[in-house]
Amino acid sequence: MQFGIFSVGDVTTDPTTGRTPSEHERIKAMVAIALKAEEVGLDVFATGEHHNPPFVPSSPTTLLGYVAARTERLILSTATTLITTSDPVKIAEDFAMLQHLADGRVDLMMGRGNTGPVYPWFGQDIRQGIPLAIENYALLHQLWREDVVDWEGRFRTPLQGFTSTPRPLDGVPPFVWHGSIRSPEIAEQAAYYGDGFFHNNIFWPMEHTRQMIRLYRERYAHYGHGTPEQAIVGLGGQVFMRKNSQDAVREFRPYFDNAPVYGHGPSLEDFTRETPLTVGSPQEVIDRTLTFRESFGDYQRQLFLMDHAGLPLKTVLEQLDILGEEVVPVLRKEFAVGRPSEVPDSPTHRSLIARRDAEQAEPAASGS
Repeated sequence: MQFGIFSVGDVTTDPTTGRTPSEHERIKAMVAIALKAEEVGLDVFATGEHHNPPFVPSSPTTLLGYVAARTERLILSTATTLITTSDPVKIAEDFAMLQHLADGRVDLMMGRGNTGPVYPWFGQDIRQGIPLAIENYALLHQLWREDVVDWEGRFRTPLQGFTSTPRPLDGVPPFVWHGSIRSPEIAEQAAYYGDGFFHNNIFWPMEHTRQMIRLYRERYAHYGHGTPEQAIVGLGGQVFMRKNSQDAVREFRPYFDNAPVYGHGPSLEDFTRETPLTVGSPQEVIDRTLTFRESFGDYQRQLFLMDHAGLPLKTVLEQLDILGEEVVPVLRKEFAVGRPSEVPDSPTHRSLIARRDAEQAEPAASGS
């Protein structure tokens, strides 16, 4: 099982000091956070994709390429790659290039994003969000698996004899997660291709998340990729920790109350009760995270949001120290207990190569 962090890259005023970081400071902070993630032993760093203030990560592959050059083990991912408003050809090329630069330490999460105005900025219609996601990913899937592509669809010009370059590293495309918090069509899409399904359930009640993951698992089995328990599931969540839970609540409350996304709405207590947000001691975070398996079954990836709502970089780095030293080692041990042998590990470039080679060997063995 993989543990990591994701960032949405928001530029938010610190409500306790009134100071707003510059875009330059926020971008550099995201790099520092990624490097810290590797230092403390996490597996994954993922960045969002946004094209509007107050967010800065408009070019995920640029950021991840820079981080790749300064890390050795960290898997570099996206928390959203906008499959609806980005050209599938450009996605194919950009992430294949990143895959080569990072020696395979790359995967990505397809999503539609949560900013409606982005559609017309890139010449698309938000009312076509689901059809765009389905068609664009079908093309991307083909571009990574066929050297020469002939293709025609509704939303872009046809392709004739087209080859995207560079080709995927070792002939194996990056693993794809399909991220959605509300659309069963995306869970269906993930299941159809045998890809991963990531439910970034930071705003939604547990029961809704349970229903979406159950649908994905059932459809994954329906399409013949394995049992429902073998489907590849990822979850999101937010945490804030101090040694004493009272200190954590007192320190985090002003950030929660003024956060652009969920501030001035439900109380901190209501939000922590209904969503995965956990504010308390490291042990409380461990206990809460372990309940996710009871609700959703064994899963492959857990990502935490930690650098949001205006929290200063120093505080975020302190949180990562706690996460890496006190929380994740215990979670690794506890999640391994009772994990059925047939439940797969989270895919990596190496495991995808091994699966490809095994599949290629099966017809040869049966033919002999």
